Amino acid sequence: MNNVVLCGFMGCGKSTVGRNLARKTGRKFLDMDRYIEEKAEMSVKEIFEKLGEDGFRELEHQACIELSDKKNLIIASGGGALTFDRNVKVFKGKDKIVLLDVPLDTIKYRLRNDKVRPLLQREDKDRAMEELFMKRYPRYMAAADVVVSGQSTPMKTTIAVMEAMKL
Repeated sequence: MNNVVLCGFMGCGKSTVGRNLARKTGRKFLDMDRYIEEKAEMSVKEIFEKLGEDGFRELEHQACIELSDKKNLIIASGGGALTFDRNVKVFKGKDKIVLLDVPLDTIKYRLRNDKVRPLLQREDKDRAMEELFMKRYPRYMAAADVVVSGQSTPMKTTIAVMEAMKL
C-alpha cells in the first residue's frame, strides 16, 4: 500500500481524521483542496468563481495524478473528487481508498453554519445537500476499498481507520 486516500461527503471528517492519522502513523497529511489552492494560487471559492466547476474538476484531476505518484501520504480528497471514475482509476490498485461513512442528518448538523463550501452557498442548502449526497454516496461506496463509520468522535474514527487498515 502506498497512500491512504480518505473519501466521503463534505463534513464527514476527512481533514480532521486525516491529520490524526498522519500524527499517529508518522505519515504526511495532505488536504487535496489546499493542495489545489496552493498550485492555483486561489481559494476553491475563487477557482469556482473564475473557472467554474468544470475548471475546478480539471485541477482536481491533475492533483489526483500528482498525489498518486507520491508515497506514504494520508490524503483527504475533496468531497467530489472520488465521484469521478477518472480520479478513482488514478488511485485504485496503488493506494487504499477509505470511505468515512457518515449519515446525511449528521452531515447537515455539522455543516449547518458553513460559509465556505461553494456548493452550499445557497438558500436551499439542506435540499442541495440531500440531492448531492444521494448522487454521490453510491459513487463513494463504489470507489472505497474500506468503509469506516465516521459518525463518532474524530479520534475514535481515526482509531477505527487504523484498525481497518492495519496501520
